[in-house]
Amino acid sequence: MVAFPIGGAATLEELEADPHPILARLCEQEPVSWLPALGAWLVTRRDLVLQAMRDPGTFTVDDPRFSTAQVVGPSMLSLDGDAHSAHRDPFARAFRLDAVRERFTEVVQAETDRLIDAIAGDGHAELRRSVAGPLSVRVMIVGLGLAETPPQTVLGWYKAIVAAVTDITAGAPVPPAGREAFAELVASVDPALDGDPDTSLVAAAAGDAGGLSRAQVASNAAVLLFGGIETTEGMIANLLIHVLGDEGQRDLVLADPGLLPNAVEESLRFEPAAAVIDRYATEDVELGGASIRQGDPVTLSIAGANRDPDVFVDPNRFDAQRPNAHHHVTFAHGPHVCLGMHLARLEAQTALGRLLERLPGLRLDTARPSAPRGLVFRKPPTLNVLWD
Repeated sequence: MVAFPIGGAATLEELEADPHPILARLCEQEPVSWLPALGAWLVTRRDLVLQAMRDPGTFTVDDPRFSTAQVVGPSMLSLDGDAHSAHRDPFARAFRLDAVRERFTEVVQAETDRLIDAIAGDGHAELRRSVAGPLSVRVMIVGLGLAETPPQTVLGWYKAIVAAVTDITAGAPVPPAGREAFAELVASVDPALDGDPDTSLVAAAAGDAGGLSRAQVASNAAVLLFGGIETTEGMIANLLIHVLGDEGQRDLVLADPGLLPNAVEESLRFEPAAAVIDRYATEDVELGGASIRQGDPVTLSIAGANRDPDVFVDPNRFDAQRPNAHHHVTFAHGPHVCLGMHLARLEAQTALGRLLERLPGLRLDTARPSAPRGLVFRKPPTLNVLWD
């Protein structure tokens, strides 16, 4: 705490509610700082975050403390090196940009319009639970070949797995509900593995799985379910808050739909749905002037790196026209770059575009304000809107 006074004074409460002021101070004065509140080093400067992301030999995810692996087993999320490639490569082809557009464009558009149809006549809605969440769930149901599974069942698995990961992060053992949810997911995904590769992502992966067992394919399916719901729902909700919360920004996007992709990138920069990612030092190393010891947990602050003032002018302002918005690190870099980034972008662009087009005068309900919060995953608890 003497060596790192800013990090030493940081609290979980401020990191959860509004981390950006303290992240800015850390980025400027203690870009690699020890935070007792996290029990980890926190890296906030963009160049140092990128350095760690691109060096899995020194900053690895392959550690028994990695919480998600304790729930769903080894997967592309929790392995490095050849093992990581073996788990990730079978899914990579199905997540290429052209493959995502071919497989999902019609599904995303149809589901977005169906969800808007259900609320269009009301003049008000809570969009996180009426659009952002259901859209992300439906897309993952289609993607994982779970069309016969009720959405509420899938959502129940997801919530139980998220709760289990959260408990482990807080130092508790894996709860039975987490193990049971994963077992049910595996049982439901298993029949899809034998399907036509054109019918689902897991069928495509199983057909190209090489040495992966069926259980290992299912573990990666659980990771996709987690990421495809949690971070995509947050990404859409944060995007809507940013665009609708500033009339000038909303009108810019309305006047020029060509700004939609850049508005999505700027929202990813401004408030990433996943604010941090974890790594573990495999050896003694110096990073940003800090001496990190072998085995130390190292938390990479995506939220901090995305507002690095040396890269982004006026970083605390949302600007749909920002020329370098795409330089954010929200989808990571290196071997763990987000597999689902093209699908997430497709969902977010479609949701914002169709909502603006179909709901005239769409705006935030100022009588019921909300803002993103969360230590690891950040999104608004509610997203109340009005339209004419």
